[in-house]
Amino acid sequence: MIELFNLPNYSVDTSYFNHILHDKVVNTVENKIANFVGAKYGVGVNSATNALFLSILNKGVTINLPTMIPPVVCNAIVTSGNKISFNDNTEWVGDSYTFCEFGDYKIIDSAQKLEKNQFTNECNDNDLMIFSFYPTKPLGGVDGSIIVSNDKSKIDKIRSLAYNGMSQEKNSWDRVQEQPGYKFYLPAINASIINTNFEKYENKLYKLKVVKEYYNYKFNLNNTSNHLYRIKVKNRNKLIEVFNNNKISHGIHYNCQHKTACFSQDVSLKNSEVESEETISIPFHEELKLKDQKLIISLVENYVKI
Repeated sequence: MIELFNLPNYSVDTSYFNHILHDKVVNTVENKIANFVGAKYGVGVNSATNALFLSILNKGVTINLPTMIPPVVCNAIVTSGNKISFNDNTEWVGDSYTFCEFGDYKIIDSAQKLEKNQFTNECNDNDLMIFSFYPTKPLGGVDGSIIVSNDKSKIDKIRSLAYNGMSQEKNSWDRVQEQPGYKFYLPAINASIINTNFEKYENKLYKLKVVKEYYNYKFNLNNTSNHLYRIKVKNRNKLIEVFNNNKISHGIHYNCQHKTACFSQDVSLKNSEVESEETISIPFHEELKLKDQKLIISLVENYVKI
């Protein structure tokens, strides 16, 4: 089977974890990722969905997003006390994008992208930027997320919310309840896996670049994502049948949320509606063999000729 993503198995020695809530491996990951992207502060969270939730909790606003979006993003908006509207932007997929803006700062959803000095290049000091450690993402693990910023007060508030609303003294008996909160902190076991994977991350990015550039050359495209490689085809179901017959995994990123029962809205978003029916994600990861990549390309090219 030629897999869509590379999902390795992990073995973790938990014997050296001392404090689950404040283990040093969590702090290590927070500092490493913040430094890597050029931010001063970071707080680990157990998922990027919950990171979005905490960053907009009870803002009481309507957030306008592309309809071709993962449904979990919509979940984060409505369950945090906000509303959602949809737009026709299809260019964001596989990249970072402005999730929402509040006066002097914005929130950047970068769940599908993690690059060196990214916060420095894309954000202002007051902004929040959210990254994902979901297994299929560029820096994948078991799951998890980090929110980074140069605004310590915002990070401290989110940290308290993620740690059951508690203050952050080193000793648990010194902590006090500051606000109602959630059990959304990044577990030490997840952080340990992320820390290990981060040591190989820049090498992984190099390997992804090689795979991506070969696809781009053969398909005459300019895909810049390190998470997904999407192509546009007519009659996608026929290509899916070809892939299934050749044991090639594939994905659809993404369906239009304004067409779903849960988030239905009476709007016409033609670009997204067409693209969501014609795009398909093909295998793209650092362990993809050249012979498998050539097979995928050959099948796509032969399909296009039909």
